[in-house]
Parts: sequence; C-alpha cells; structure tokens
Amino acid sequence: MKILIILIIVVVTAIVAILIAALFSKKAYSIHKHIIINKPVQEVFDYLKIITNQEKFSKWVMSDPTMKKEFRGTDGTVGFVYAWDSNKKAGAGEQEIKGIENGKQLDIEVRFIRPFVAVAKTPFTTEAIAPNQTKVSWSMISEMKYPMNAILIFSSAEKLLGPDMEQSLNNLKTILEK
Repeated sequence: MKILIILIIVVVTAIVAILIAALFSKKAYSIHKHIIINKPVQEVFDYLKIITNQEKFSKWVMSDPTMKKEFRGTDGTVGFVYAWDSNKKAGAGEQEIKGIENGKQLDIEVRFIRPFVAVAKTPFTTEAIAPNQTKVSWSMISEMKYPMNAILIFSSAEKLLGPDMEQSLNNLKTILEK
C-alpha cells in the first residue's frame, strides 16, 4: 500500500510540474520549409492556389481516403473554404484562402477543431529563381494554448510537423515535374 501511495505522489507531482512548466513555456511556434521545383513560377503558383490540389500532395489530406470534405466558395479565390472531418491523424477543421498575391503568395488560414482547437497561418510563397525553376516556401505559424503547449517542452513543432511538410513538398515537386 505504501508503494502505491508513493507512486501516486510521484505521478501527481510530475503532472503538476509539467503543468507549471507549461505556464512559463513558449506557446508560439513557426516552421518554414522550402523546395525547388523545375517549372515556371506561374505554373507552380496556379497549381498551389487551387486548394483541392492538396488532395494530391498533402500528406495530411492523403492520410485518410474516406475523409469527409466540404467546399464553400470558388476554389483558387479569396474566401474559398475547404473543410474536412477525418481520422485521428488529420482531425477536423477547415482552411480558408485569406489573400492572394498572384504568382508570389497564397495566404491560408487553417482552423483546427480536432484533435485540439487552434488557428494557424500557413502561407505558400513562390519565387522564380530561373525561367523554369521556382522556389516554393511553406510556413506554419501558430500558438498552442495552455496546457497543450506542454507538448513543446518535450518536442518541437518542427519535429512534430516538419517531416510531414517536407514530404508534402516532395510530393508537390514530383507531381509538377512529371
């Protein structure tokens, strides 16, 4: 019985310590990835701004072929919303095109509902580095509210999300260079 009480005290103390640390831990994070695609900038940008094209390159969207999807507005224009309801990996939420600078930047806001509530800015930028070469940059900028930010004590958002972003960009490159 004494061992059980000691074990309970240790577990409760560890949980309380983590929650206290989370109070003072960072909440904001940003991840930035890029890739070079051997296609002209306008061709790459025109593909990216059609949000439903993510079904062909986004690791998260491709993680659940039975994902329920809803679309509002005209794809490729400001105000278009792509909503999803999926498994544990992809969760549920929606993304909206908030701004378009033709050939240069696509501003997207992602509103997560599940597995936790959050809002992220996920812009794509395209830059011509040669007539038939484009640098595509993809960022994710957000905050994790307390107590979810405790995750950032043990792992970085870069480690959690970065590999999936890189895989998605590699998929994009493969598709566009065919």
